[in-house]
Amino acid sequence: MGFTIGSSRGIRDIRDMRSASRRRGRSSECTAVAEFTGLWGWDVVPGARAMAGVCSCGRGDCPAPGAHPLPFAAEVRAGATLDEVTAAWAEVPGASVMLPVGRAFDVLEVSEAAGRRALVRLERMGVPLGPVAVTPQGRAQFFVAPGAAADLPRALYRMGWDDPGLDLLGLGAGTYVTAPPSDRGGMGAARWLRPPALDSATRPAGARLVLGTLAYAAHRSRGALG
Repeated sequence: MGFTIGSSRGIRDIRDMRSASRRRGRSSECTAVAEFTGLWGWDVVPGARAMAGVCSCGRGDCPAPGAHPLPFAAEVRAGATLDEVTAAWAEVPGASVMLPVGRAFDVLEVSEAAGRRALVRLERMGVPLGPVAVTPQGRAQFFVAPGAAADLPRALYRMGWDDPGLDLLGLGAGTYVTAPPSDRGGMGAARWLRPPALDSATRPAGARLVLGTLAYAAHRSRGALG
């Protein structure tokens, strides 16, 4: 089954794919990966899982158990179909779903409390937004246009938010995020606060549209904890 990225057929494609997945007994990870590759145009990397602190990568001294790509697993490239994804995942059963950052999107990360506060404000303002995920460690991850992470220090400085203690991180090329429905290091599942949608996932908003609100929310959250 193929998909048309960002087209008017997208909603029907999602429904058809999920129905086919249920009929064929596909895992929730396979269904999610096929949506990411076929609808949103994202590459996906099979990731390690952790059980009782032991990482499935096989390294006893793994520095990030269950929170990194599997070095021996093949990347699933954008455009892969449900059948292709299922075949790829059969080679790494139980792998988590990880998204490489810095290609289709960068990520701006704040605490979950700050992220929820910022998301409400941004939606009320009608700001176009990309997907927003939340990790089991309590971090909100806003998907924005590529290049945001590299420009983050300069952008914050220009906006007057050059506070070294500000809890606002930029994730760019060379980093990965664990995507729902997978868990992060066995600590619980990642979740969507704002799931991918046809009008945003393929064209995430520029960081400048959300950065000021995220910085303000992060600043407020730090003040509330102090």
